[in-house]
Amino acid sequence: MVINVLLADDHGVLRDGMQRLLEANADIKVVATADDGREAVEKAAEMQPDVVVMDISMPNMNGLEATRRIADRAPATGVAILSMHSSAEMVREAFAAGARGYVLKESAGDEVVRAVRTVAAGRRFVGEGVAHKVLAEDTASGIASLTAREREILPLIVNGKSNAEAAAILRLSPRSVETYRLRLMQKLGIEDLPTLVKFAIRHGMTTLE
Repeated sequence: MVINVLLADDHGVLRDGMQRLLEANADIKVVATADDGREAVEKAAEMQPDVVVMDISMPNMNGLEATRRIADRAPATGVAILSMHSSAEMVREAFAAGARGYVLKESAGDEVVRAVRTVAAGRRFVGEGVAHKVLAEDTASGIASLTAREREILPLIVNGKSNAEAAAILRLSPRSVETYRLRLMQKLGIEDLPTLVKFAIRHGMTTLE
């Protein structure tokens, strides 16, 4: 089965290069191109391609708004974002808008081909560069969200102190320590002690080896 693709990017040179890259694969055909978001929506609604490869920063309508409208007017069409923006917030906004794939322009190439095939199959695709940057940003954000007391309790816990022992050191009740422990693990998105230990070692929050 041939995957029909619409390319939407306001940079003609990049768009042409991406078309050549995609069409070097026998199972992918670029059926149309667009140089702004509004045109992308109109062509997607008219042609109902399998996949739209969409830039975010475009004139007349940005890629996020275009993605939302394509989801309404061409619900069977999957959108794969190809962008220079790598912040966790932008990636989440793209998926919230209805995108099924996200690839950074800096790491394009074979990843775009894989993204097109994956999105056409109805699955979600996140490029490796995106995943690494989002994970790093989320981790930094998680650490920054910890209170001073939670930062005190974390190394005690990962160094093997019981709730009662940590409570005695910090002059708190064991129940308070348990509450802080659960709260900090929730903020970090960590569900068990071994993972918390690995996290603390990796980020220099304990001397435990």
